[in-house]
Amino acid sequence: MHNLAFLQDLAVVMIVAGFVTVVCHRLRQPVVLGYLAAGVLIGPHTPPYPLIEDEGTIRTLADLGIVFLMFSIGLDFNLRKIKGIGPTVFVAGALETLMMFWIGYETGRLLGWSPMDRIFLGAMLSISSTMIVARTLRSLGRLDEAFTQVIFGIMVFEDILGVLVIALLSSIALTGHAEAAPLLGTSLRLAVFLAVAVVLGLLIVPCLLRYVARFKDGETLLVAALGLCFGVSLLAVKLGYSPALGAFIVGAVVASARESGRIKQLTEPLRDMFSAVFFVAMGLLVDPRLLVEYAVPIGILTAAVVIGKILACTLGTFVAGHGLRTAIRVGMSLGQIGEFSFVIAALGSSLGVTAPFLYPIAACVSAVTAFFNLPLARNADRFAALVERSMPGKMRSHMALYSQWAGRLVLAGADNVVAWHIRRAVLQISLNLCLIAAAFAGAAYLVRQDADWFRHVPEALGGPRALLWLATMLAASPLYVATLRKFNALAMLLAEIAVPASQGGAHTGTIRALMSTTILAAGVLGLTIFTMILSAALLPPAKILTALALIVGGAALIFWNAFVKVYAKAQIALREAMAPASPKQKPKRPDRMLPREAELATVTLKPESGAAGKLLRELELRAKTGANIVGITRGETSLVNPGPDEELAPGDVVLILGSAKHLAAARAFFEEKRADPEWPPDSPPSP
Repeated sequence: MHNLAFLQDLAVVMIVAGFVTVVCHRLRQPVVLGYLAAGVLIGPHTPPYPLIEDEGTIRTLADLGIVFLMFSIGLDFNLRKIKGIGPTVFVAGALETLMMFWIGYETGRLLGWSPMDRIFLGAMLSISSTMIVARTLRSLGRLDEAFTQVIFGIMVFEDILGVLVIALLSSIALTGHAEAAPLLGTSLRLAVFLAVAVVLGLLIVPCLLRYVARFKDGETLLVAALGLCFGVSLLAVKLGYSPALGAFIVGAVVASARESGRIKQLTEPLRDMFSAVFFVAMGLLVDPRLLVEYAVPIGILTAAVVIGKILACTLGTFVAGHGLRTAIRVGMSLGQIGEFSFVIAALGSSLGVTAPFLYPIAACVSAVTAFFNLPLARNADRFAALVERSMPGKMRSHMALYSQWAGRLVLAGADNVVAWHIRRAVLQISLNLCLIAAAFAGAAYLVRQDADWFRHVPEALGGPRALLWLATMLAASPLYVATLRKFNALAMLLAEIAVPASQGGAHTGTIRALMSTTILAAGVLGLTIFTMILSAALLPPAKILTALALIVGGAALIFWNAFVKVYAKAQIALREAMAPASPKQKPKRPDRMLPREAELATVTLKPESGAAGKLLRELELRAKTGANIVGITRGETSLVNPGPDEELAPGDVVLILGSAKHLAAARAFFEEKRADPEWPPDSPPSP
């Protein structure tokens, strides 16, 4: 009977969602609003009787919608783009969340709510709905525009901040005041999780997907991508984070793979289906009677969210160095709250520190503000143009000058060669420490499992803890070697800066050597203390620990060069994945081909050809030569009109269409020999 009830509920949701989709298209209205309205109509609060029996199952499916949508957002939000918008996103996101927390707190004071209700309300209003914003921008066809990268950057910042806010609110609710230790511990664990997920993802995922893509089977590639998506989402949940955060991270990592276009195409139907279920499930939460009973608080909070978010996001984006038009477009796209607000409201309710009405009010405000989101985003350009026309000329000029100045200020450090080297060394050391911490965390987890094979390790050798400590240290040895090398380089650089030749005179070299040695020794001591703290759960007795430390030290000395090479290869792979695409000169547009000039020709791809191993979209054959690839013969298999994600292999017979001039250019293109790949340059910006 349970299976029948689930099937009935899912059938009702999908039938109603399909109906409202048709109606919304006929009326030229956003389907998101139709999904929300459908959820209200079939919900448990709408007479004469509810059509949904098991809301919990539907909400579980809605959670899948969040995972799919965040994964698809990650596919659009390549990690390379973070390097360009990171500083501005931090400034805009921090200013916006602080302003919205203050607005929420003061609105709660106006409504006469308790201090704890006000604190939770401020946190609820600080975080926008990634689901609603992404669906809105997708329906408007604006996901590829520049300002949407700022929007997604702010939302990722809000989601990360939301994790810290939940930890802080839990501490406040249980103790009555904020404690720094739990918040600091949560921040460090989150930093380790993000660093490990991104670094290991960039090293493993592209290679794995490239191997899977060799089977030329869409089903295999889809299942592999979904396995990665749900695997990382589950890992995020196990570590106490949102599954949406894990899905976004793995999506952004997959976006760096060559197969990202094909994966995006394969996952779109699943994303659309579960997204519909999500919005219908959101509508199920809305009780029409609450709209009447709490009409005044809902109206006030709706106005506070819409107006406050627009002003806060616009101001934060403008202060961060973006132009007024971009700032207004960002602000008018983020005027709502969503799923994270539900989590915060549910936390207060489960801890018993907030009023019972806070959660249903949050659901109503989220649904109502969602109705405003698409009209606001759709008219953002018109409103921005109206504001610019209404402003006095001097004010408009001053604001334009400020945007240019602030934009240069954010990136000013990039022009300082010394500062660039210091930042790069500190960043690499930080990443190494995060990876080392993750390795010891995994070892500590294995110790707690108390597996049977652990019992076979004799206590005379230190037992299973000693074995795991030795294995972890050996596995992390390349990271330790690289960290020591970075410490040494940083120490020499700092010593050279601190002791100019004009001050040191004849003793400059001696003083610099003494200072760099002191800094290096301090770094080694800090690294040792860091290791002892991390391995506290694994440390064997002192004598055994000394022997194991000698083994690790000897292995490091013997395999020092090998460890350096391993780390260098991994660093090159990461740099290649994160390096922005080099700007290419736009090829001269080929002459148009008349139908009567069309001819067919075949080209056999040689192993040394530069086109071998590339996707069709990477070749840009039509833009460069004017010819089109209309077929590929590979052994006994023939592909007609191959897609842009089809990879050419040596020995393929390529059928090309074009004029005689275009075909000659295409033949010359395919005959060009493969050039040695050049790694992205590891050099500082020009001074």
